[in-house]
Amino acid sequence: MHDDKTVQRFIELRAQSWSYARLMTELNVTKPTLIAWSRKHQFQIQNLKAIELEALGEKWLASTTDRVNALGEQLRKVEAALSQRDVDGLSTQQLYALARSLRRQISQATGPVAFTVPVGEIPSAEYHEQVQDWQG
Repeated sequence: MHDDKTVQRFIELRAQSWSYARLMTELNVTKPTLIAWSRKHQFQIQNLKAIELEALGEKWLASTTDRVNALGEQLRKVEAALSQRDVDGLSTQQLYALARSLRRQISQATGPVAFTVPVGEIPSAEYHEQVQDWQG
């Protein structure tokens, strides 16, 4: 019989995608036991994996707000430079293209405004319950 601490350690390591071979060595547990734990705790493992992946994404990828603010700052600088330039030169055309590109990126990052409706207010003929299939 294994203690709760070992099982919890298994869940954490499995969420980090450790192989059964590596887990057998680390935890000194047989493969059939690890497989049984994996089945029993599959939702915890998947949820912990999702949380860890989200944390990695937050660490390395800018949030939407940060990205839009950075694009907006670049757009402000480009438009300030454009206001001081003559429209006939090539670099001016490039600046206009950059301004268009920045506006498009801001528009894509902010997306359309989407409102939600409480489930109770959706007509029953239009309501379809979503089913999440947990596969790992």
